[in-house]
Amino acid sequence: MPPDEMALGFDDGFRLAVRLVEDEELSPEALPLLRMIDEVFCEMTEDATPVDRWTIDALSTDAGWERARRLARDVLAVEGETDAQPPDASMVC
Repeated sequence: MPPDEMALGFDDGFRLAVRLVEDEELSPEALPLLRMIDEVFCEMTEDATPVDRWTIDALSTDAGWERARRLARDVLAVEGETDAQPPDASMVC
């Protein structure tokens, strides 16, 4: 999956987050972390630097992608998924 598609997929799921909290399918503590991931992707989209943050190489070198992974691990921890980890950047594509 290309990096931009991962961010778009997150965006689709993020739109459901409030409903999932209301339905008690997602911890309320996860919502602020998910909002931070959304902010990371928004910042990456709005960034006007010449570096292309939406390449496969950027997954393992870009600070924004690293921050998104760290926040995703925090979401998993809040949800009690201590054994689950987001895939390593080199395994994504």
